[in-house]
Amino acid sequence: MSVILIFLAGLASIIIWWMAQQRLTSKPWLEAGRASEISAITRSPLPTAKIGLGVFLAVVGALFTLFISAYFMRMGLQDWWAIPLPSVLWANTAALVISSVALEKAKSSALQNDASTMKLALLISFATAIGFLLGQAFAWRELVSAGYVLADNPANSFFYMITGMHGLHILGGLLVLGRTTLRVWQNETPGHAQLSIDLCAMYWHFMLIVWLIIFALFAGWANDFVEICRQLLS
Repeated sequence: MSVILIFLAGLASIIIWWMAQQRLTSKPWLEAGRASEISAITRSPLPTAKIGLGVFLAVVGALFTLFISAYFMRMGLQDWWAIPLPSVLWANTAALVISSVALEKAKSSALQNDASTMKLALLISFATAIGFLLGQAFAWRELVSAGYVLADNPANSFFYMITGMHGLHILGGLLVLGRTTLRVWQNETPGHAQLSIDLCAMYWHFMLIVWLIIFALFAGWANDFVEICRQLLS
């Protein structure tokens, strides 16, 4: 329970900070000045689409937080034994990092009105994201071939559930990224594609952070952190 509270408290802090940055908690009826000035002050500097995506990512973050908390609670029981980490996950992690970096490059290229670099960066991001999903499927196949089936061990079930849920979110983002890439390669101007690329980059960076946490979780690197938290709260 203490681990769940720590994760939820951290997530709540991030959400509150983000809302404060966007002035979503402001009270316009208490502002002094002309109506036009108040509107300019209280209006969020972000487009509505970015605010909506931010709320969606907060929900997704809460979902993965619950999964990870349940993982920590379940691993303390006697019928739990960790599964080996497929080596292909290292390559998958590198592919997702490259995909995220490429999207950031596409974002900066769109700001600089550099259409050719923007197109190439989007294509690289799309290709490496597909490579990540294919690598995840290969990791599943490798584990099943080695006898680590779904119902054999609670650790197996958590691995397939968490990586599968993350893969579904990547697949959903890949559909949007593919649509954006197609529009850009059909000669959409960088200015018109800027918002779509920003949204894709925002989503991709978030999913990369989630994956790095998941990777550390299955690699056993997070166990020391959990033990420290338990000692501090005991």
